[in-house]
Amino acid sequence: MKIAVEFEECLKDSPRFRATIEEVEGDVCELESKLDKLVKLCIGMIDAGKAYNTANKLFVNGIRELAQQSTKDEVIESSLTKFAESLTEMINYHTILFDQAQRSIKTQLQTFVKEDLRKFKESKKHFDKVSEEKEAALARNAQAPRNKQHEVEEATNILTATRKCFRHIVLDYVLQINVLQSKRRSEILKSMLTFMYAHLTFFHQGYDLFSELQPLMKQLGGQLDQLVVDAAKDKRDMEQKHSTIQQKDFSNDDTKLEYNVDAEKGIAMEGYLFKRASNAFKTWNRRWFSIQNNQLVYQKKFKDNPTVVVEDLRLCTVKHCEDVERRFCFEVVSPTKSCMMQADSEKLRQAWIKAVQNSIATAFRERGDEEEKLDRRASTSTGSLDSGGEPKEKPLKGESALQKVLTIPGNSCCCDCGQPDPRWASINLGITLCIQCSGIHRSLGVHFSKVRSLTLDTWEPELLKLMCGLGNQVVNGIFEARREELVARKPQPGDPRQDIEAYIKAKYVERRFVRRPSDEELRTKVVSLSKQEKRLSSSSNDHLPPRPPPPTPKLRPASNASGKSVRSADSGIQNSADGSREMLADTPSANSPADTDPPEAPPMAMPAVLPPASPCREPVFYEPKDCSAGLQLYWAAGARSLPDMAEALAHGAPVNWVNAEDQKRTPLIMAVQGGSLVTCEFLLQNAANVNQQDAQGRAPLHHATILGHTGQVCLFLKRGANQNAADMEEKTPLSMAVEAANADIVTLLRLAKMNEEMREAEGYSPAGQYPSHSPTEMQYRKCMQEFISLQLDRP
Repeated sequence: MKIAVEFEECLKDSPRFRATIEEVEGDVCELESKLDKLVKLCIGMIDAGKAYNTANKLFVNGIRELAQQSTKDEVIESSLTKFAESLTEMINYHTILFDQAQRSIKTQLQTFVKEDLRKFKESKKHFDKVSEEKEAALARNAQAPRNKQHEVEEATNILTATRKCFRHIVLDYVLQINVLQSKRRSEILKSMLTFMYAHLTFFHQGYDLFSELQPLMKQLGGQLDQLVVDAAKDKRDMEQKHSTIQQKDFSNDDTKLEYNVDAEKGIAMEGYLFKRASNAFKTWNRRWFSIQNNQLVYQKKFKDNPTVVVEDLRLCTVKHCEDVERRFCFEVVSPTKSCMMQADSEKLRQAWIKAVQNSIATAFRERGDEEEKLDRRASTSTGSLDSGGEPKEKPLKGESALQKVLTIPGNSCCCDCGQPDPRWASINLGITLCIQCSGIHRSLGVHFSKVRSLTLDTWEPELLKLMCGLGNQVVNGIFEARREELVARKPQPGDPRQDIEAYIKAKYVERRFVRRPSDEELRTKVVSLSKQEKRLSSSSNDHLPPRPPPPTPKLRPASNASGKSVRSADSGIQNSADGSREMLADTPSANSPADTDPPEAPPMAMPAVLPPASPCREPVFYEPKDCSAGLQLYWAAGARSLPDMAEALAHGAPVNWVNAEDQKRTPLIMAVQGGSLVTCEFLLQNAANVNQQDAQGRAPLHHATILGHTGQVCLFLKRGANQNAADMEEKTPLSMAVEAANADIVTLLRLAKMNEEMREAEGYSPAGQYPSHSPTEMQYRKCMQEFISLQLDRP
C-alpha cells in the first residue's frame, strides 16, 4: 500500500512535509466537495425515479381500466391485463433499484463524509494549533537572553514539552491522512460497485420478465397482422353495404315487416309501441315491445329487466280498438288484465295483431307436442329399465380449461356478480370470476383467494379436477347460505366497483353470510362423514389381496393377469446401491408394455412382492366429546368430500388442525388415507403444511409412500415436501419405499434426490430456476405428470 505521507518525514517537519500536507489538505477539500455534489445528484436522481414510478403507476392503472372496459373483447382484455401485470413488476424492480441507490450511494458516501472527513478536520485543527504553539516556543527559545538563566531554562522546558506534544499530534494527523487516503478508495469503489450490481440485477429481472412475455407478444403480433387485414376487409364490406342501403327506398318500410317464428332467441316480433298506462291519467308512453317465449313483454331501456304484460299467450286474445280517440290502437286481453297499445301505422297494427295471433297458435301447438312426447316416453319406459338411466357423461378430451370448467353448474356466470362468460377463477375456492371480481379477489391476498386466468395460464390436471369438484353453485350454497335471510343484495353486472368490493369482502373475509351449524348439526355431520369414510376404506380394502409377510432379501418375479412375467423391483433397488443412474436404467418404466397389457392392472410398474402390513392404521371413529369445524374438515378429507371440506374451512376450521385423539394427524394426512389426490390438492391450495408430522413423526409424504399412492407422492414432491425427513423409527420415505419394494415410488424419490443434487452442482438453489432442458429435469417432470394423471383417472 502506498503511504501518502511518511511518518519519519513528519517528525522532521521539513518544507517537503509541509508541502505534502498542504497538497493532501487541498485534495481532501476537493474530495469533500465532489462527494457532496455526487450525493446531491443521487438524491435528485432518486426523487426523479420516484416521480417516474408514480407516473408509471398511473399509466398502468389506465391500462387496467382500458382492459376492464374491453371485457367484450377477450384478446384485448387478456393482453392488456397481462401487459399491466408485467409493467407493474417492472415498476417494482425500479423501486428496488432506487432503494439500492439510496443505500449504496447516498447513505454510504454521506456516512464517509460525516465520519471520516470530520475526523480528518478535527485532526487538522489540532495539528494547526500545535504547529503555532511550536513556532511560538521556538521563537521564545531563540529570544531568551544569555545572562538570564531562569528565562533560558523556562524557554527550554516549554520548547521541549511543545516538541513532544507536536510529535504526538503530527503522528496522529499523518495516521489519519493515510487511513483516509486508503479508505476513500474502498468506500467509493464499494458504493459504486453495489450500485452497478443493482443495475445488473434490475436488467436481468427485466430480461427474464419479458422473455416470459415474448411468446405472447409474438402470438399477438401474428394476430395483429391478421386483424389489420380483416379490418380493411370489413371496412370495404361496410362501405359497400352502406352504399347499397343508402340507395334503397324507405318511403314504405312498413311493408317489409315479416313475422318469423324461428327468429334468434325465440323473438317472434319486436318494435316500439305506445302503451296506455293504467293510472288515473291514462298517459301514453313509448316502450320497446317484443313477443318471445310465448310472452308479451316490454322495457324502457335495454338494460332494464323486461316487464311481462302477458305471462302465457294461450290465455289471452287480441282485438282492434276503434272506440278510443287515438288511431291504430289494439288491445291484448287476459283473464286478469288488459293492455291498450298503439302502433305507428295501420300496417304495423295489423302486423302486431297477426304476430300475437300466430304466437297464440304456436304456443298451443308446442304444448301439444310436449304432451305427446311425455305420453310416448311414459309408454316406452317399461322397456328401457335396463338401459341404465341417463347416459354417463364421458370425460372431455382435448378441450381447454375454460370449456371444462364452464360445464360445471353455475360456472357459466361470475360467482359474485353474475356476469356471464367468466374468464378467471379462484383456485383455492373453486369458483369462476369475471375480470372485475378477479381483481377484487386478487386484492384480498392469496390467503383468501388465489386468482388464475382460465385462458392465459396453464392448468395442471389435478387443479382442473379440483375446479370441477366444486363450482359456483356449491360454493355459493356455503358462503351465501344466509344472504336472503339477512336481506343482503347480491351485486349485478354494471354495479359500482366499491359496492361489489364491499360485498366480496363481507362474503369471503368477514364470512357474514355463512350459516353457522348448531352443535347437534355439527355432530350429525361429523358422524355421517366418519361413516362415509369407513365405507370408502372398507370398499377399497375389499379389492386388495391379503397382505403377505415382510419380503425376504431375495425377491421372486411375479406374473400379471395375462400370464406375462412382470419384472421384479429388486433390480432397481439392488442397482441403486451403486448409483442413482443405474437404478433409473433398471427400474421399469410407467409406460412399458408389460405394465399396460392387462386391462385391470394400473399402467405402472408393480412390485414383485406386495408391501408388508402398513404401519398407517385405519382411522377408527370415536364419539367426539366436542365437535368442531376442524374435526369436520378432518373426516371430510378422509371421506373425499370437497363440499364438506369447503364448508368446514368457511366455518373457520384451521387447515392444519391436529387431531390429538388420533396420533396428532392432520386433515392432509387423512386425505392421503382417503386416497384422493384432489382433496390433497384442495388442502395444499388452502395453505396446508406439506411437512407437518403426526405423533409418529410421519409427514404426508411418509403416509403416501407407505400406502403406495404414487400420484400423491408426486404431488407432495412438487409442493416442496422434505423427502429426507425421518420418523421416530429413523425411516425416510425412500427407505420405506425400498422396504416395501415399490419400484415406482423408489424411482420418483431417487429422481427427486438426483434433481436436487444436480441443481446444487449447477449452482441453483432448490427454489431457484433450473434449466428446463436438463434430461433429469425433463424425465422427473414427465414421471410426476404421468403418475398424477393415472391416480386422477382412477375412481
